[in-house]
Amino acid sequence: MRYLKKASKSPTTGEGDTHKIVQDMLTDIEAGGEAKARDYAEKLDQWTGDIVVSTQEIEAAGASLSPQTRDDIQFAYERVEKFAKAQLQSMKEFETELSPGLIAGQRLIPVQTAGCYIPGGRYAHIASAVMSVTTAKVAGVGHVVACSPTRGDQGVHPAILYAADLAGADTILALGGVQGIAALAFGLFSGHPADMLVGPGNRFVAEAKRILYGRVGIDMFAGPTEIAVIADDSADPDIVASDLAGQAEHGPDSPAWLISTSQSLAEKVIEKMPGCIARLGEPNRSAAENAWRDYGEVIIAESREEAVKQSDLYAPEHLEVHTQDPDWWLNHLSNYGSLFLGEETTVTYGDKAAGPNHILPTKGAARYSGGLSVGKFIKTVTWQRMNREANRDVGAVSARISRAEGMEGHALSGDDRLHKYFPKERFELQGP
Repeated sequence: MRYLKKASKSPTTGEGDTHKIVQDMLTDIEAGGEAKARDYAEKLDQWTGDIVVSTQEIEAAGASLSPQTRDDIQFAYERVEKFAKAQLQSMKEFETELSPGLIAGQRLIPVQTAGCYIPGGRYAHIASAVMSVTTAKVAGVGHVVACSPTRGDQGVHPAILYAADLAGADTILALGGVQGIAALAFGLFSGHPADMLVGPGNRFVAEAKRILYGRVGIDMFAGPTEIAVIADDSADPDIVASDLAGQAEHGPDSPAWLISTSQSLAEKVIEKMPGCIARLGEPNRSAAENAWRDYGEVIIAESREEAVKQSDLYAPEHLEVHTQDPDWWLNHLSNYGSLFLGEETTVTYGDKAAGPNHILPTKGAARYSGGLSVGKFIKTVTWQRMNREANRDVGAVSARISRAEGMEGHALSGDDRLHKYFPKERFELQGP
């Protein structure tokens, strides 16, 4: 691999020790309950209004939006819902006879309550409301609590309220940050403690989810958003540069990587990046400039196979492929959150309205995990039943393995059933 541009920082650079701050806040809120959560909302977000958003406020938020905005949110919702339903249909319950008289199976059981965090700080993440809440409802979650930060004394962004309500949120809280995550986890203001927490957020939100993991389920340990583009000499450098700059505007620590089999193409993209970033207004421009300066990389791969190897090492959240023969790349790439094949699609479409979920693994987690899906909200649980005759073999084998492990109590559970069901028979029950 040859670097035309090497990042001075990595996705883990600059991770301040936020653990103590977040841990102290969670402890305070759990002990102080709703009153303490309100205190943090006032202190950090200058919000003193109602935490639970009323039906009247939601209706007013929808009425304040233009018909075009409502139509656009509906468009995105329909595609996200359709894709989520297809995911659900791909999952199934079953039962099978493993040996005569021994029948086992699996059930798919949705969690009872999901907490969906919808960012609303620098940007109003309308699409995140659609992605998280819709997917939970399609999965069959009984109660979905959504929360989103307020904008000073203006409350939650009206488009977020409209989108979350359209997607099926049962309760919406005007609460952001660690206090929002705490409210979801502890059931504050809703009476429904979350079994699962999902949604992107800043480093404090991510750390709160990390600390609470185990007590509740989470979608993933999320970091700053990432994009990688694989491009050959058929790619359009203007489009590639535009897509890299578009993702870099998320924040000054958002990695943007280009892997190219064409040095000429790569050099053109580097040349065009400043102009693409300059088109942005503030604060987006500064965020993208810093991200490209500190986290941008451009690598020349000598072959398609080398490009695949490098991409799989990055395991990027978003991976665009601007090459000939996109099916070859689909069949050979392994590690990514979501894959965008061909110039005609882009991360922007996936982020906003195409259908597949945009809540995706970062910081290399795509090596072992996918993004948010219906399956994240569903427990795959197993069951089994046996007739007495099936105990003849399974009971004896289980008793012998238990004794080989030194677990006599386990062995006796098998012995007792064999003696009850087959009182006239003798079994070899000792381990080797």
